[in-house]
Amino acid sequence: MAAQLNPRLQNVVAVVLAPVHPFELGVACEVFGLDRSDDGQPVYDFALASDRPGPLPTHAGFTVDVPYGVERLAEADLVIAAATGVREEYPEPLLAALRAVVGRGSRVLSICNGSYLLGAAGLLDGRRSTTHWRHADRMAERFPHTTVEPDVLYVDEDPVITSAGTAAGIDACLHLVRKLQGAEVARGIARRMVVAPHREGGQAQYVARPLPECSADSLAPLLEWLRHHLDQELTVDQLAARAHMSPRTFARRFQQETGTTPHRWLTNQRLLHAQRLLESTTEPVDTVAAHSGFGNAATLRHHFTRWLGTTPQTYRRTFGTAS
Repeated sequence: MAAQLNPRLQNVVAVVLAPVHPFELGVACEVFGLDRSDDGQPVYDFALASDRPGPLPTHAGFTVDVPYGVERLAEADLVIAAATGVREEYPEPLLAALRAVVGRGSRVLSICNGSYLLGAAGLLDGRRSTTHWRHADRMAERFPHTTVEPDVLYVDEDPVITSAGTAAGIDACLHLVRKLQGAEVARGIARRMVVAPHREGGQAQYVARPLPECSADSLAPLLEWLRHHLDQELTVDQLAARAHMSPRTFARRFQQETGTTPHRWLTNQRLLHAQRLLESTTEPVDTVAAHSGFGNAATLRHHFTRWLGTTPQTYRRTFGTAS
């Protein structure tokens, strides 16, 4: 019988191997290792572990003190495999500890090529996964029993979450916080980090035009307008006309600037708005659906179930703060 998933997210362990990749480790430390209780945010029991605890060298020339061995993973609700480098073999005690984490219902999350560590433990078998686009083809060859998706930010195959290059690790961590602790907590962490509160996992790892040549040539003003008019019925043709483009040009430019399609972007923004309303208000679900652009409760429920794996009512019971 499969283990029941652990709903907790309090005890977090980041696993590293020498030489340590400091930026990817820093992502885990920034999201889960800082005390933000002054902002009303949860405080995590965060620890570093390795197969060989002690001072470990980094790629940047300094050392990181890792106090715990693999036994520390037995206490974790979440184990993060920061980038570990692509190597032929990984320590078997660590692989066994990772398998035990998933076996008891806790979660593992990889950043960049930390996915190879999860693959070596057999945790990607039968699941979709991703990694940094430069390592994707090699990972697919080495671990043929996983379906590698090379052009996405992260893949959530609960209890195994994999993410692409460094910044995508932030997205995956915030996604998991949002999933287990609600949109408001994830938004609070993102605000302190000064990063986008949510990028949907299916978004491309990189886009052709990450920085528009000038503000007049960017879709940013339209995107901001859309965020304030989510309750309106909007078609691609209408949006293209507002941007003074043909529908084909608009769709291509939208993909270039955001890494996703207008429909997916708009649906994602509407879901985020619905989450905020469900958390912070007592408005009926039909009203929440109307305000967020889904029209009615049935449509909202459909998208909630498809994208978030739960219903609006269950989400409100879990994360609602309004009395």
